[in-house]
Amino acid sequence: MLITMKELLTVAKENQFAVGAFNVADSTFLRAVVEEAEQLNSPAIIAIHPSEHEFLTDEFFSYVKHRVYESKVPFVLHLDHGGSMEEVLRAIRCGFTSVMIDGSLLPYEENVAVTKKIVEIAHAVGVSVEGELGTIGSTGNSVEGGVTEVTYTDPAEARDFVNRTGVDTLAVAIGTAHGIYPKHIKPELQLDILEEINTLVDIPLVLHGGSSNPDSEIAQSVKLGVSKINISSDMKYAYYKKAREVLNTTEYWDPNVIYPECILEARKVINHKMHLFNSVGKASLYDKVVTPKTVEKAVASSRY
Repeated sequence: MLITMKELLTVAKENQFAVGAFNVADSTFLRAVVEEAEQLNSPAIIAIHPSEHEFLTDEFFSYVKHRVYESKVPFVLHLDHGGSMEEVLRAIRCGFTSVMIDGSLLPYEENVAVTKKIVEIAHAVGVSVEGELGTIGSTGNSVEGGVTEVTYTDPAEARDFVNRTGVDTLAVAIGTAHGIYPKHIKPELQLDILEEINTLVDIPLVLHGGSSNPDSEIAQSVKLGVSKINISSDMKYAYYKKAREVLNTTEYWDPNVIYPECILEARKVINHKMHLFNSVGKASLYDKVVTPKTVEKAVASSRY
């Protein structure tokens, strides 16, 4: 089933688990996420970065929507790190049920203004909105970018931002970075900041740069209010490590021969993350809250 982020994460927050947002770069990654979610009866978020959207083209999402709409597991189709009004509107027209507007590099008041405007537009057609406050670091090996020096989210600003913009979810900066951390860098999340934000903000919180962080800290972040965790690099690294192995040891050139093993490696990572986020088996919780009318609303917004 295809639902909104607000509907998905309301259940997650109430039941203290997080849902993985997996960046899908093509149909093989979509298979990995959807098939593992169905195998584990776990909700999942199909996240698309604007650069991935550009590569995939708009037509791809007709297939995505059909695949997840037919599933018994709840899914959200989400724009990750939307950087402009044009990117957000494109995603809404393609049937995304959630969009992110990333104004984190703007001055605070500008971030508030642009996020509030996106909320007004998206909510009018039944689409959820994620905002971001603070900045995500960069390990130097991810197309999603990031900054050299992280600006941590100010808890008081987080409360003000949520109240003034009306966002459904908030991405917070507590020390994570996009990509795989080099061996000489040991990530340490500032969980005290997260804990304070969680006491001041009553909407689900989002953790970007979820790959390559210590499992113990990720598990603790879920207990402290994080309901959505973004995973991209860990999954893609495993997939392409296997792809390189296959291509370096064989003369295969048929995708149907090369990619099945890659999909399995990606699924292993997704499996681990879903267990870590405590989302395994939680799809059944949505049977009580997601009605046919809810699904119809999501489908209607996808035709906008």
